[in-house]
Amino acid sequence: MSDMFRITLPDGSVREVAPGTTPADIAAAIGPGLAKAAIGARVDGELRDITRPFEQDSQLALVTTRDEADALELARHDYAHILAEAVQQLFPGTQITFGPSTDDGFYYDFAPKDRPFTEEDLPAIEEAMRAIIRADKPLKREVWEREALIARWREQGETFKAEWAAELPGDEPLTVYWSGGDWLDMCRGPHLASTGKLDPDAFKLTRVSGAYWRGDQNNAMLSRIYGTGWLNKKQLAEHLTRLEEAAKRDHRRIGQDMDLFHLQSEAQGSVFWHPKGFVLWRALEAYMRRRLDAAGYAEVKTPQLMDARQWEQSGHWGKYRENMFVVPDEIPNAEEEGPILSGKADLMALKPMNCPAHVLIFRQGIKSYRDLPIRMAEFGCCHRNEPHGALHGIMRVRQFTQDDAHIFVREDQLIAEVRSFCELLDSVYRDLGFEDYAVKLALRPDKRFGDDAMWDKAEQELREAVLQSDLSHAIKAKFEELPGEGAFYAPKLEFHLTDAIGRTWQVGTIQSDRVLPERLDASYVGDDGERHRPVMLHRAILGTFERFIGILIEHHAGRFPLWLAPVQAVVATIVSDADGYATEVARKLKAAGLRVETDLRNEKINYKVREHSLAKVPNLLVVGKREAEEGTVALRPLGEGARQEVLRLDDVIARLTAEATPPDLR
Repeated sequence: MSDMFRITLPDGSVREVAPGTTPADIAAAIGPGLAKAAIGARVDGELRDITRPFEQDSQLALVTTRDEADALELARHDYAHILAEAVQQLFPGTQITFGPSTDDGFYYDFAPKDRPFTEEDLPAIEEAMRAIIRADKPLKREVWEREALIARWREQGETFKAEWAAELPGDEPLTVYWSGGDWLDMCRGPHLASTGKLDPDAFKLTRVSGAYWRGDQNNAMLSRIYGTGWLNKKQLAEHLTRLEEAAKRDHRRIGQDMDLFHLQSEAQGSVFWHPKGFVLWRALEAYMRRRLDAAGYAEVKTPQLMDARQWEQSGHWGKYRENMFVVPDEIPNAEEEGPILSGKADLMALKPMNCPAHVLIFRQGIKSYRDLPIRMAEFGCCHRNEPHGALHGIMRVRQFTQDDAHIFVREDQLIAEVRSFCELLDSVYRDLGFEDYAVKLALRPDKRFGDDAMWDKAEQELREAVLQSDLSHAIKAKFEELPGEGAFYAPKLEFHLTDAIGRTWQVGTIQSDRVLPERLDASYVGDDGERHRPVMLHRAILGTFERFIGILIEHHAGRFPLWLAPVQAVVATIVSDADGYATEVARKLKAAGLRVETDLRNEKINYKVREHSLAKVPNLLVVGKREAEEGTVALRPLGEGARQEVLRLDDVIARLTAEATPPDLR
């Protein structure tokens, strides 16, 4: 019995099995239903092939399609390899490189023999993939000797695979997977037991692009084929519908239709806000400023440029240097023409975040324990040198304005302060139309400042604050922990919004930091007369204005709540005889505080309706001779099925001003 392995199941029961036993064997021993349903296994927490034998005493959890995250990871990994096999069948001489799974599918990079692949190739590749799936080819894992595998790749003309195999760490086992015994790829796995475990109608190849080998522009250009993969046809259909809806909601297209902003190469990664877009910005900023004022925050403004020595002392220089815009101080040199640098002391950097500057404000003057908590807010303009390929509309930019604040607290105040922040954030999200979000606790990373005792305390404080806060039960039920994803100086709570079409966006955050106050020598005088370090809470609700406005655009599809809409109403005439009345209607609406425009053009009213609907104007007030004579307007709200009403002007003003009042002022 000493040669047997002890396998512990989730219910605590233990099975003793002989070497060579696999998770599939245990599933079969439990029952035929589980044997059929099980597609993978977690062995000591690691996702593995269901046919891979146990190597020691282990904890086992069998994976079925009900375990959607694990099942999708297995399926998408398989789709990528089947894509590679299909391409090599159809295009002999093509070299294979890498093919990982992604958040919604997979891709694979190829070195074609004759020409780059195009989207016209995708239908034939899909059919070849379906044939491989229907063939139900077994996927078998093997461990190879390094030199034997390198020789195999070179013999097959797979120079990219041979290069990668030669550079993998010497102590790393080189695993390969056979597909039916006639096609081989190098891969860590895991995979399903056979290709037939996939649904042949649950994937779709979506596009082709170029990609450099190993992401280096000095290397060979490859052809990358993307696909989306799911567990069944229904999931695929739902995903494709989401993609179609997302395309309709794309903030870049809607931003152009509504004349909100534009981007251009003269300022890559920065936004040109148009008047209507900046009206939206100002409405959101004014709302946030009122909420922060009511919550006891003091607003500050700090410099854009700070000495590099400050960033080195804070620890950001070592972590963020490559993403910082550094500004050298040009010093004339008497012996040489042109400027020179005289070391780091002469370097300045545009701030990528506001926190060190807020510590410097905190350090001005002596702080008492009675002064805490100090809540310091700033709508601070920051710069980060994001890679060009990472830029995306106003969602990912190089110049941005943070909805930023730092709260300096005593140890005994921390949990209550985090709890209050969670409740403020919850109220703001609901005001902005987001009822659904998840809370996640990002725990200590491998590379970090501070000792384990500090991290234990900080993580537990954030955990307790969420559980004590007045958030809904549904939100607390979505609370989860993310090992290794904290900042280098602090754990953090992350708040992930779910938008109208089911996508999630990580926006809000609060971090419990004991490192920066130590590094920058922040202190207060306690009731014992001694100096103590405050805890610094880094927090944001919106994240950045640019990205959050992009999320708002896509969530609402440009149909903002009336209080945020850049133009709240347009008064449009049917005939030119009503121009004077239309102007008077607009004047009264503006006097009531509404954002109004007039459309007096000599165009048919149906043309005007279509144009203003495209621009997402929430209310169209149509006036003609009758309305001018009777003192009424025909109110046409934006939206399918919206009913036109003929109302007295005073009633329209009362209705619209009520709807346009920001939620915090109602």
